Amino acid sequence: MTVFNGKGVYGAIALGKISVFKRREAKVKRVHVEDTQAELKRLEEAKQRSVEQLQQIYDKALREVGEANAQIFEIHIMMIDDDDYNDSIQSIIETQSVNAEYAVAVTADNFAEMFASMEDAYMQARSADVKDISNRIIGNLSDAGADEETDNEKVIICADDLAPSETVLLDKDRVLAFVTAFGSSNSHTAILARNMNIPAVIGAGEEFLNAIKDGTFAAVDGYTGEIFIEPDEQTVERLEKKRCEDEDKKRLLQELKGKENVTLDGKRINIFANIGGVDHIGAVLASDAGGIGLFRSEFLYLESSDYPTEEQQFAAYKKVLESMAGKKVIIRTLDIGADKQVDYFGLAKEDNPALGFRAIRICLTRPEIFKTQLRALYRASAFGNLGIMFPMITSVSELEKIKAVCEEVKSSLKQEGIPFSDSVELGIMIETPAAAVISDRLAPMVDFFSVGTNDLTQYTLACDRQNAAIEPFVDTHHEAILRLIEMSAKNAHANGAWIGICGELAADTTLTETFLRMGIDELSVSPTFVLKVRDAVRKTDLSK
Repeated sequence: MTVFNGKGVYGAIALGKISVFKRREAKVKRVHVEDTQAELKRLEEAKQRSVEQLQQIYDKALREVGEANAQIFEIHIMMIDDDDYNDSIQSIIETQSVNAEYAVAVTADNFAEMFASMEDAYMQARSADVKDISNRIIGNLSDAGADEETDNEKVIICADDLAPSETVLLDKDRVLAFVTAFGSSNSHTAILARNMNIPAVIGAGEEFLNAIKDGTFAAVDGYTGEIFIEPDEQTVERLEKKRCEDEDKKRLLQELKGKENVTLDGKRINIFANIGGVDHIGAVLASDAGGIGLFRSEFLYLESSDYPTEEQQFAAYKKVLESMAGKKVIIRTLDIGADKQVDYFGLAKEDNPALGFRAIRICLTRPEIFKTQLRALYRASAFGNLGIMFPMITSVSELEKIKAVCEEVKSSLKQEGIPFSDSVELGIMIETPAAAVISDRLAPMVDFFSVGTNDLTQYTLACDRQNAAIEPFVDTHHEAILRLIEMSAKNAHANGAWIGICGELAADTTLTETFLRMGIDELSVSPTFVLKVRDAVRKTDLSK
């Protein structure tokens, strides 16, 4: 038995035979051509086939993982039509009289290297995207593509890495799990795996690739990130038992639907859901969540080619509020910047984008964008139970400016005779150490806090959340982080505000009791974790 260790990105157990993911990648050779116009015609036909394929992949992703996760394939389609990219390919064909495959490959290498050398995490991620679309075009030029699988046996897919398009095209009915030698837990592929509920481990290392072959029996522990090649009988029995227990737990969790979120000693807590778009409302309702603790409004901007209008935003917010039928819906104002870049915002390149012009800083310096969103939010408030949450707060003065803009918007709507609710709760995200440290001064100014543990961890530990190389240094249970959360909870309650957690730590059931003892009032998690957290709450006894 050989054991490899990677990073588990979706917790589950899988046992079965390995299938090494194969690509029939055409070997690109430089070939002299006489008729460059004919070559350009070949290129256009290959690009058109690529767009059609990506549209089909987008449609499949939309059905399986939702609009927010499918939008990467819309980006790929737009990249195929990028002027600079196409000008480069055309110029190489025309000036060097070479075949289209070679021109695409050279352009891909140049653009990928350019993106990879940028310091901006979002632009670095485009390096993999330009390679993905270029390989697709080259494949269509040479009629090469992924091998067709004819065997229906369920297998563990193993690969060096998987592009987002390759991940979506995996037939979930025949995939037990997938393991990659490389990749980051923040990659599109890892995110898609989590949303597709496929047990997955990434970053198993280059030696892993040399140790595997088709048909070899293996076991994958998506919880620990361990991969066992030809596991011994004892390991198989242990993991089989773990898998059965896992499946039993999932069945038992379904019995918790309709039950209260109350500890053994009678403390009640709200368990809400986080979503990234209107298309996820069904998952929230199916999960039996008590409300929506985080609606990421920035996806309305990420999925648009221009600033979404007041009417477009109003329609989206109204639909969410009406669908939740009076349950609390907390909508976060746009959190653009850092790793979420939008071209039409025209943001300047930054050396440290996570510390730069993002979120509330954009809203306060571009009031026309902020007021448009607030008008849509307040108008929608007439149709449900709305809370508005502001991200990336670091000072009292920021909050004073925010509340002044809110009053201005409400006054304008009142003058226009447009109805809105007078009971909209206002809250802020505690995601900077600054906000936690001055939470005693911020709490009297708001109705609630919501702790964004992803960014709070990043800023407290000085660890870039997009940098896979420093993942070993990221301790999400670090004492400093927990102290900042506890400090915020005490100051919230001392000033009549409530406090929730909407970051990934909210779903970490090893911390559920800790959070409850701190006085956390609400935990907001991905819809798939609602019942798991409810189970943890109902098993907790705070009287001991």
